[in-house]
Amino acid sequence: MADWVTLCANQELPPGQREVFGINGRWIAVFNIDGAVYAIEDLCTHDGNVLAFDQYDQPSKLIGCEVECPRHGARFDIRNGKVTRRPAEVDVPWFEARIKDGNVQVLI
Repeated sequence: MADWVTLCANQELPPGQREVFGINGRWIAVFNIDGAVYAIEDLCTHDGNVLAFDQYDQPSKLIGCEVECPRHGARFDIRNGKVTRRPAEVDVPWFEARIKDGNVQVLI
């Protein structure tokens, strides 16, 4: 059975920011886009690289609601995990996310 997991207070993840959280052995990248939160697994399905930040801990490129893998340029829609640009061919796992009672939560 899935449960809502609180990750942080809403003010800790302001619009335009992202953060990665370790939950149940998975790394989940959470993005705040104009006050709406979205969550995907922080793992490129092309080569296993992280998505939210590059190797220098700098935010990876975000184009609208698409995150670009910093290694090979694959893109994923953070709203649903769908691949939007190759070389990736497999969607990334997506998690329902929300802001409730001033907290950012994901359904795990």
